[in-house]
Amino acid sequence: MASALIGGLIEKLTIPANIHVIDSNQDALTRMERQFGVSTALSIDSTLTQMDVIILSVKPQQMRDVIAALAPFLSGQLLLSIAAGIRAADISRWLDGYDKIVRTMPNTPALIGLGITGLVAMHGVDQSQRQAAQDIMQAVGSTVWLEDESLIDAVTAVSGSGPAYVFYFIEAMQRAAIELGLNPEQGTQLAIATFNGAAQLALRSTEPVSLLRERVTSKGGTTYAALCSMEESGIQSAIVKAIKAAAHRGKELGDEFGDQN
Repeated sequence: MASALIGGLIEKLTIPANIHVIDSNQDALTRMERQFGVSTALSIDSTLTQMDVIILSVKPQQMRDVIAALAPFLSGQLLLSIAAGIRAADISRWLDGYDKIVRTMPNTPALIGLGITGLVAMHGVDQSQRQAAQDIMQAVGSTVWLEDESLIDAVTAVSGSGPAYVFYFIEAMQRAAIELGLNPEQGTQLAIATFNGAAQLALRSTEPVSLLRERVTSKGGTTYAALCSMEESGIQSAIVKAIKAAAHRGKELGDEFGDQN
């Protein structure tokens, strides 16, 4: 995700000279230098005092240590967190109340510039910093602002984990295609092109998705037969239940990581 964000920033927002990457892995830093031409360092130092925005793209288990290391160098910079499961409220608590923090939840299509990110800002974030956070995340896709951090769990469940649901459905379509006699290449092409086309149609249409579905569904026809089978199997209810399970797990992870002192 960090690499995708750096690439998007360089393409749409800034120049490599304005980006400084810190990572304890020298091989990763060498790749960043070669690929993007950014400056790098193996550890956090006073370079951070020159930055307007500090992006936290680390594993949740590492966040507490990273916060402790950067704390001495904070003087009003925006902290933009893309770390899953770590609440802004907990980052603020670990920093003795520092509240210039925006928490985000992007998703993996950001890797190709087609992500969507939920954002929530703490009260200390001013309008220019909100705009900076939005500009940064829009370098890899679109954005949705939230008013309450608790809604990040819903965003995580719907769009953060969402690509996996789509891939899962595509896998099912591929399997069905093969079982119906098509070869794997044909099944893959048909399934992915159908998902892509339907998503684009939904995106460009001003009509509700439910109406688009109805227009493909002639009573007594093939689509009707498929949808009736899905309803009989409780597919929609199962999907809703699954997404709620993801949201619940997101809350649990926030509780677990937030318990760090």
